[in-house]
Amino acid sequence: MTTATSPHAFWLAGRAVTGPGTLEVTSPWDGRHVGTVSVPSDEQTEEAVAAAVAVTDEFAATPAHVRAAALDHVGRRLGERAEEIAELISAENGKPMKWARGEVARCLSVLRWASDEARRFNGGEAQRLDSDAGGAGRLALTRRIPHGPVLGIAPFNFPLNLCAHKIAPAIAAGVPIILKPAPATPISGLILGELFAETDLPAGAFSVLPVPNEKMPALVQDERLPVISFTGSAPVGYAILDSVPRKRVTLELGGNGAAVVLADYSSEEDLDKAAQRIATFANYQGGQSCISVQRVIADASVYDRLVPKVLEAVEALGTGDPSDPATDVGPLVDEAAAKRVESWVDEAVAAGAKLLVGGKRDGASYAPTVLENVPSDTKAGCEEIFGPVMSFQKVEGEQAAFAAVNDSPYGLQAGVFTHDLQAAFRAHRALEVGGVVIGDVPSYRADQMPYGGTKQSGVGREGVRFAMEDYTYERVMVLTGLEL
Repeated sequence: MTTATSPHAFWLAGRAVTGPGTLEVTSPWDGRHVGTVSVPSDEQTEEAVAAAVAVTDEFAATPAHVRAAALDHVGRRLGERAEEIAELISAENGKPMKWARGEVARCLSVLRWASDEARRFNGGEAQRLDSDAGGAGRLALTRRIPHGPVLGIAPFNFPLNLCAHKIAPAIAAGVPIILKPAPATPISGLILGELFAETDLPAGAFSVLPVPNEKMPALVQDERLPVISFTGSAPVGYAILDSVPRKRVTLELGGNGAAVVLADYSSEEDLDKAAQRIATFANYQGGQSCISVQRVIADASVYDRLVPKVLEAVEALGTGDPSDPATDVGPLVDEAAAKRVESWVDEAVAAGAKLLVGGKRDGASYAPTVLENVPSDTKAGCEEIFGPVMSFQKVEGEQAAFAAVNDSPYGLQAGVFTHDLQAAFRAHRALEVGGVVIGDVPSYRADQMPYGGTKQSGVGREGVRFAMEDYTYERVMVLTGLEL
């Protein structure tokens, strides 16, 4: 991948603009320069907000086929540039190419679903009101109306796809959006802006602004942006929610993902599959996924056979240069993140956890690490570690396993390895999470399904249609004097 020699423009009301400041983007793997990004001034940010407000009614009235065509166009162009963009993701994020290519494919899925939803969303629903005498001759029609412009705040760990999860539903619903990509990985989001700028969307329908984090409170507080969609850490997310309690705020926050292996999942083939999936998805993206496997909760009857299989699979993972096709685990987003993971593991070991493999840091890279019996009051035991670290816990029976999953302040997703359909339904009922994945790890996400958590994992749901519903509200019209 060639790096830019001049600053990347940002997208202000659909046009390329440069500002007075710049942001340097470097690779977490080797520190090389990836690109320079232009940063907007306060005046340019204000211009973007004003443009979004001004176009709100026009954009809401844009025909569905226009919005769908724009999303189709961006999907086609993204597909044409897929390898280039995967290389960019890998360079600015440190993500191995196999996962970067997967992220581009996921983004294509989001755009496709958004295009489909644009064509069928907001069709309205008719409801007869003559079920009571006072409603004779009356018919209610509902449609969804934008709350107003959206402020979308995306994280670094999926710098393309999670930007798409903000902007694509907004375009599909005819809602203007100001998208803020993460400062560590802004270029992928700017590429989306570049592709949307090729479409016929009205000016002001979208802006992509790499606004510094310290400038965000003013945007969050701006009453002209009634909807905030945030993906990131729980402390920041809940600080946003607390600061604007009257806004529509969706928070997709962290997790402490658990993979449960029940007693019936006991054949050698079963355990081989579970071990491979657990090892892979505890460490993919460098563990920097809110639904990565952090806790493995295994029934005592399978525990002693499962652990060595997982350790073998972990030790077989390729680590190192993210541009190498053989690499499974690359660096974390920066050295500070790796040092934090290191300190949490050291704390857990000092408190009595057993280190089974890993536990070594080299710059921004942290070796895939497996712990056993992590005390629940350590950071590695109760917080989201957001690194390539997992821990094992032995339990006696299904009820104890489900209780162990729920013994967490987070509740995003859980995976349950079982063949027992009744156990699957019991897990679905008992586990305090937003999603239960049966027969696999918690790390599965389909972009069309509702995605989000409970407890400290956030409020609201993402997934294209569910985000569109968050960005809009239902308005009813009652027709009278009808012969029904």
